[in-house]
Amino acid sequence: MTRFVRWGAVGSEKPGLLDANGDIRDLSAHITDLSGAILGALHTVPTVDLPLVEGAPRLGVPVAGVGKIIGIGLNYADHAAEAGMAAPAEPIVFLKATSSLNGPNDDVILPRGSEKTDWEVELGVVIGRRAQHVAEADALDHIAGYTVVNDISERAFQLEGTGQWTKGKSCDTFCPVGPWLVTPDELGDPQALGISLWLNGKQMQRGSTATMIFSVAQIIAYLSRIMTLHPGDIIATGTPPGVGMGLRPPLYLKPGDVMELEIDGLGRQRQTVRAFG
Repeated sequence: MTRFVRWGAVGSEKPGLLDANGDIRDLSAHITDLSGAILGALHTVPTVDLPLVEGAPRLGVPVAGVGKIIGIGLNYADHAAEAGMAAPAEPIVFLKATSSLNGPNDDVILPRGSEKTDWEVELGVVIGRRAQHVAEADALDHIAGYTVVNDISERAFQLEGTGQWTKGKSCDTFCPVGPWLVTPDELGDPQALGISLWLNGKQMQRGSTATMIFSVAQIIAYLSRIMTLHPGDIIATGTPPGVGMGLRPPLYLKPGDVMELEIDGLGRQRQTVRAFG
């Protein structure tokens, strides 16, 4: 399986891929970055005879040039039930600020004054080709690849006061993405993936993308009628049950907590939570 990555210090990441041994191979002599038009032509990127990257460098978000992050809310019926909300008749759409992007293993920082920050493991879809008014039957042809997203949410910002989902989901570090980008032909059926999250070693979320209310193809077709999707755009497709808000009593993140997220074929994230400042 070809697994594309971006590696290096924050703001200086280089493109690469993981070889069969799990070692990073440097792609920077062949492509400038994993962004733009190359996302629609990843099959043309060399995968052999690439230089080895020494050590174990930090992994960044596995796609660059992200124009927008689009979230789909309440896309698993059992999650909608735990949130006390009706299953939607059409996709619920919100945006996350691109400034919330975070590497898959970077620390998550609680915003100042936060008491209700929550976790959400989600299948991430990265657009590879411009999509405008696409048919559901053609929607998957516009995907560069799939990845793991932690759609972290501050529930008080999201649901209390004036509410607004975008406000509750856009704080700095609230969108860890990665570790890898896997192309559609390598991953297979996106509606047959196990999806899990652990908090401090205890499994909190376990589900399958088979139970999504709206499939990946339906989501892309729907969104492409509202806004043009461009290469590098990321769609977070919803979360299964087991979020902190749905527990009785609710449980929210605190400094020192460790989240681990995994989706079949897409690798594992690990984030430590810390306080602002």
